[in-house]
Amino acid sequence: MATIRQMPDTLANKIAAGEVVERPSSVVKELLENSIDAGSTWVKVELEEAGLSKIKIMDNGSGMTEDDCERSFLRHATSKIIDENDLFRVQTLGFRGEALASIAAVSRLTLKTSTGHEAGTRLYLEGGQLKEKDKSDARQGSEITVEELFFNTPARLKYMKTIHTELGHITDVLNRMALSHPEVRFECWHNEKRLFQTNGRGDVLQVIAQIYGMNTAKKMIPIEHETLDFTIRGYIAKPEVTRASRNYISTVINGRYIRNPSVNKAILQGYHTLLPIGRYPLVVLQINMDPVLVDVNVHPAKLEVRFSKEKELFDAVRDAVTKVFKQQTLIPEVDQSPQRTKVKDTSVQESFTLDSSVQDPSSSTATDENEHKIKPEHPLVRESDPTPSWLSQEADPDPIETAMTSSFYKQEGNGYKQEKSTQPIESSRVPVMYPIGQLHGTYILAQNENGLYIVDQHAAQERIKYEFFRDKLAVPEKEVQELLMPMTFEFTKSESILIENHLEDLAQVGLFLESFGDKTFIVRSHPQWFPKGHEQEVIQEMIDQVLNEQKVDVLTLREEAATLMSCKRSIKANHYLNDGDMGKLLEDLRLSTDPFTCPHGRPIIVHFSEYEMEKMFKRVM
Repeated sequence: MATIRQMPDTLANKIAAGEVVERPSSVVKELLENSIDAGSTWVKVELEEAGLSKIKIMDNGSGMTEDDCERSFLRHATSKIIDENDLFRVQTLGFRGEALASIAAVSRLTLKTSTGHEAGTRLYLEGGQLKEKDKSDARQGSEITVEELFFNTPARLKYMKTIHTELGHITDVLNRMALSHPEVRFECWHNEKRLFQTNGRGDVLQVIAQIYGMNTAKKMIPIEHETLDFTIRGYIAKPEVTRASRNYISTVINGRYIRNPSVNKAILQGYHTLLPIGRYPLVVLQINMDPVLVDVNVHPAKLEVRFSKEKELFDAVRDAVTKVFKQQTLIPEVDQSPQRTKVKDTSVQESFTLDSSVQDPSSSTATDENEHKIKPEHPLVRESDPTPSWLSQEADPDPIETAMTSSFYKQEGNGYKQEKSTQPIESSRVPVMYPIGQLHGTYILAQNENGLYIVDQHAAQERIKYEFFRDKLAVPEKEVQELLMPMTFEFTKSESILIENHLEDLAQVGLFLESFGDKTFIVRSHPQWFPKGHEQEVIQEMIDQVLNEQKVDVLTLREEAATLMSCKRSIKANHYLNDGDMGKLLEDLRLSTDPFTCPHGRPIIVHFSEYEMEKMFKRVM
């Protein structure tokens, strides 16, 4: 057996660098954090070959003295924490004392720094070893140049991606840092070409416009929410602005960008039924809390954190997002632009005013030119959800219609007479619309003084019935339909065991299964409002939900059951309606809780303003 020896510092630093310095973007992140901790209000990043050749970061922070300059390259040397108590109240971005030592261990590094009160200091290190030290005429602040990254660990270079990919990672870091600290002016140059610049005025919306484009920024909604423990501020995108991944959800805790599945889930729950399947929102959320409530000492990269009040934070974030959408009109305007609008100039905009109520005509996938170059995104493609064969059939008249809908049109002779609704209406969210026709038996055309509305009749009725079934499932059903011949369902042994464990959950959504032998279950009754003629298929779908989900709760079952039944019982395409039916459907939609999207997140209404119509016919230019 080999003798145990202590590793030399050079080897230990290279191993430590493997955790801290994964790629050029890791270097940029660590150095930017140091600049912000030093109180910088201006930071400039210069790159060559996506940082593999050179990374230079300059700032106007507090700088370092000559003694601190040397100590900063010792492992676990830091000015940010003193004792273990400080570890649980971290208020800076850096605190581990590993970054500079790790970066210097795998590069050729030059540091120039000055406090502004005395001559500056210049250090030059190779592979973590100090080679040169002298005085410098550096202004206040620091300038760090990292060259030939991984020059002494060539195996690491094999894992580097293309210049395009590495530059994309660096741009992502800069974007997150700018969103986290809008009060800092950031500049980024690559091969002597400017990538982007922010103005450092502290306006998050201006930073969003600079990163994602003006059209996207116009579709952001401000969010503000406070609880006893948390203050939540930021911007969330309207549901029409979606992305193909969660990467566009930016969560900032006490000025630190983090990734937390629980917070992401809370945000998505706030968007419940507003997003298409497989699409995610663009969100910039800044959450402030007592540092005692968050543990940032989880991973060397400091992207993962733990919360001592995670459930309370989850509820606060979900409620904040939900509250915003309860106060918004989410009818998208029609795009009249011939092509995507791109931001061609990345310079700072001296004046920038956005009104969150302004409807922007760009598509939901519009991105600025920088984003398109660095990290292209897949275009938005909305496909129809896969549905069972019985969904293609027309829905039969349903006895529950009268319980679900309000009396908006009253039959009189051969026509229909409009009646005033006596129910309270949030007129600011959804206007009254009057039907004027139907297109291809699929879309209702309606109008009012604000212009033309096109309504997807299937999505509209699906939303109405979804809310009806959801409310029904939330209340235990007393009236049930007894079956003359019980329904029988057979499963495998493992499936039977799983179903046995969830019999109570199924009972709470009105589905009572009884064991009938080794692997068989029977259903003797079901709620009277179960969709007529398709009861067995609905029951099978609900059981499949239990079998397919790793974690099943009553709320999930109710949501899935309501979505399933509403889709099945709604009118389909190529189903023609008379004026009374159309008027009744529009009014029922107006009185629904969330009349803008179907349960799957697809839009229900599209609006053509009178001005947009006049533009199309060249009445106005």
